[in-house]
Amino acid sequence: MGVSVTGWGVALPQTELTNADLAASLDVTEEWIEERTGIRSRRVARNGETTGSLAVEACTTALANAGTAADDIDTVIVATSTPDHQLPAVAPQVQSALGATGAAFDIGAGCSGFLYALAQADALVRAGAAGSVLVCGADVISRLIDYTDPKTAILFGDGAGAAVVRHDETDRLGPFVLHSDGSEPALLRVPPGQPFLEMNGREVYKRAVEEMTRSVREILSASGHSIDEIDLLVAHQANARILKAVGTRLGIPLERVALNIGHLGNTSAASIPLAVHEAMAEGRLRVGDRVVLTAFGAGFVWGAGLLGWGIENAAADSQPELEAIRV
Repeated sequence: MGVSVTGWGVALPQTELTNADLAASLDVTEEWIEERTGIRSRRVARNGETTGSLAVEACTTALANAGTAADDIDTVIVATSTPDHQLPAVAPQVQSALGATGAAFDIGAGCSGFLYALAQADALVRAGAAGSVLVCGADVISRLIDYTDPKTAILFGDGAGAAVVRHDETDRLGPFVLHSDGSEPALLRVPPGQPFLEMNGREVYKRAVEEMTRSVREILSASGHSIDEIDLLVAHQANARILKAVGTRLGIPLERVALNIGHLGNTSAASIPLAVHEAMAEGRLRVGDRVVLTAFGAGFVWGAGLLGWGIENAAADSQPELEAIRV
């Protein structure tokens, strides 16, 4: 049985928060922010925009682009660290809004959430437990940010990205490798009883580079491919310096590394689908291309997966959304 991703969709809040907006209140310069992160602006949810509403928008677009009706979806998986309610989960609300039925559940794996959800979808389809799975990574991380703390205020943005995973005669998804290490949760967490995210940036940088690099090498070994056979590396958009360091360690040229953090920031679980969608919309992906996905997030949790590209004429279909992203 083969498994493929047949459609992608994204959603972004309307409000843009630029470095100029942040610099004065943080007593830093715009250049200081960009030099340390590679970020110039990010989107933040306002005026009733929520994790759920962004997820519904991204999923609706993914279904349309896949040519799949909502009632053909057997399972909805939403990866998020910022559910709209402690209970219920986001996924059943998204499923209801779309008019889908079947199973629906959330996955909490921080910035690695979409990768974990994609691996779960792949496993469900291969096991025959689902024919079509709708996977979404959605986060409104801005609600966890102390905008007087320059270590976190400059990094994060909000957004959602979704993909339709289904049985296909051509096998274009996997394998995956997934890992975790819960021995140092205080390095990146929202402490008990506290409202805001805290991060040890130096240690997170070190672990992110090490583990994403190692995971990509694992997936290449598992799939029997070399780095020269990879057309695009899509890593979690944590920080431009992290992305460039991973590319350098792997020996992959920067032009084959997805890099959209400059105008979106770190969007947590949404970052991988947002980056894939943008590469697709820019015409960087062709049928038969091999894409390696890798992520690292709070926990720590990390991993990698292989995606074979099988969507024709995707750039033309996605161009209006690309223009919306760049407003």
